[in-house]
Amino acid sequence: MFSVKEIRKSVLIALWIMVLTFPLMVIRVNTITNTIEWRWNNLVMIGIGSLLISHLWRYLLERGPQGRRGGRRDSTSIPTADVDATSIGPVKAETVGGATSGFGRRMTDALRRFTASRALFGKRTVKLPAYGVLLVLVLIYPMITSLYQTSIMITALTFTILALGLNIAIGLGGLLHLGYAAFYAVGAYAYALLNIHYGIGFWVALPIGAALAALLGIVLGVSVLRLGGDYLGIVTLGFAEIVRIVLENSVGLTNGPRGIPGVDRPRLFGLDLSLSQATDYTYYIAVGLTVLTVFFVYRLENSRVGRTWEAMREDDIASEAMGVDLTRAKLRAFALSSVFAGIAGVLFAAKTTFVSPKSFTLLESVTVLLAIVLGGIGSIPGVIIGALIVSLLPEVLREFSQYRMLLFGAVLVIMMVFRPGGVIPKRRKAYRFTPAEILQPASNAGGSERDA
Repeated sequence: MFSVKEIRKSVLIALWIMVLTFPLMVIRVNTITNTIEWRWNNLVMIGIGSLLISHLWRYLLERGPQGRRGGRRDSTSIPTADVDATSIGPVKAETVGGATSGFGRRMTDALRRFTASRALFGKRTVKLPAYGVLLVLVLIYPMITSLYQTSIMITALTFTILALGLNIAIGLGGLLHLGYAAFYAVGAYAYALLNIHYGIGFWVALPIGAALAALLGIVLGVSVLRLGGDYLGIVTLGFAEIVRIVLENSVGLTNGPRGIPGVDRPRLFGLDLSLSQATDYTYYIAVGLTVLTVFFVYRLENSRVGRTWEAMREDDIASEAMGVDLTRAKLRAFALSSVFAGIAGVLFAAKTTFVSPKSFTLLESVTVLLAIVLGGIGSIPGVIIGALIVSLLPEVLREFSQYRMLLFGAVLVIMMVFRPGGVIPKRRKAYRFTPAEILQPASNAGGSERDA
């Protein structure tokens, strides 16, 4: 670990980072006195911190489950990123120079405990009481928390709906969608304009916003049928910017950059609610819409349409050769994904009572994508966990608001190195046969479908 070669690498990395950050962290121009302040102490702190972090990072990589330091890796060791969560048997920790690696052993033990907890939760005797406790906590949440915390949870649930909708296009269909905020904006502006100009309420505007977002998704899908990969991401990114610029420049319709204030909150049978009552009511609406979204996405994933999307994601050429209509599959993915963005947009406008183009920038699309990658692409529980982390973590780290994106980036890099599948990776379906079933005739063999 402390060899001269390793120290030299860490020093070079630290010097390079000091050079890159020198203009931002050292030089500060005082526009009042027209002088330049030189903050050399920042440069020293950056150098020391970069040196230590660089050295620690390489140490963890070498001592990790996939490291090769001190000799070749044991043939019986299994990398944690590739371990099947449902089929972990006796796993030996990595050996380093004849001795067991402490870091590899700890990672293996943690993986075993996590797998055991998932298997335990899968039992009906544990799952049903856990769901019951979760349901009670969700129902009484506004009663045991403040108005501010309830409002924050509404935002988190809205973000969860967004992430689940984007997961249809990216996680199931394999379509790189970087312009999801455009459909989010369509739903929000649909409710705001209909409510301000025509007095249409929340429940009537909800399906209208979803339909308009789906229509816009079909328009985008038709435009990018022949694109894929990075090219698709660039086009969807440009499409989102076009929508945002149109909203900013259409002053007569959308009030331009000033936005649309005074949007009505949801009403309960036409009754006027106080701020606290309206917030609680909106919270329960958000919970209901989130549950419906989870149910719909889950059923969609296990349907014929979901299988078609997964085949298209794995290999579009092979799936087309097998009879999959890629045009229809892509249009369905864009349309259904946009529906949930429109629903989330209507809920967002009802919660904030104000919409403006600044709420639907590129950062919003990237944040939703970050939630999917962090939680696990294609995994419904993982997407929910990732959305809650990304939406609630900024509130916890409000004191470090200047370094929020830096922390997000660091967490994402760590996740991609040590757990590339996300917090809860998606488990693929597979057929497994027992030895007795294999020996049976083909007509009588009945394999059981399980999670791989």
